[in-house]
Amino acid sequence: MTPEMPSPDGEPVSLEQMLAARERRAARQQAALARFAGPVVSLGVVMPGPVKDNAQSRTILEAAIRALDALFLETQWPVRLFEPVFGPTGPEAIYVLDADAAAVKRRLVGLEDTHPLGRLWDLDVICPRRGILSRRSLGQASRRCLVCDAEAHACTRSRRHCLTQLLAVIGETLERYRRSPLS
Repeated sequence: MTPEMPSPDGEPVSLEQMLAARERRAARQQAALARFAGPVVSLGVVMPGPVKDNAQSRTILEAAIRALDALFLETQWPVRLFEPVFGPTGPEAIYVLDADAAAVKRRLVGLEDTHPLGRLWDLDVICPRRGILSRRSLGQASRRCLVCDAEAHACTRSRRHCLTQLLAVIGETLERYRRSPLS
């Protein structure tokens, strides 16, 4: 049995739609920061190609939400806001927590690095005072490429891997997850 490829089901989106979605996300993040003055967790899905909203991207988001909910319960970090957004540019969500932003980022890096689908999540933490906290600002290693062990940004910038290759890795990752007890 071959791994399921991320489905092309869904509408392809344009660059303009993606840029407009990015602006709307930034506006939601800024509104949340202003309203709550706590760290914002921005959750997105790594889904290369023109189709961003499909069954696979929703499965990835749902798994991330379950993992984050479990983490926030374990750490007893109160969730002051949870706002999921679904649309053609892909599923996403924001949280506002009552917690230390750097501690949150450290734990989210751990989730990205250890959860079977963590590499398919984009978990950003925005601190009300310091802005976006990067892995490097906390002394953490950069994210690795989906396909090879190079730095992800280098492969993305150089377009080292074709879309078919990237989608195959995502499909294989999802298939392994579906067969695991965590799914």
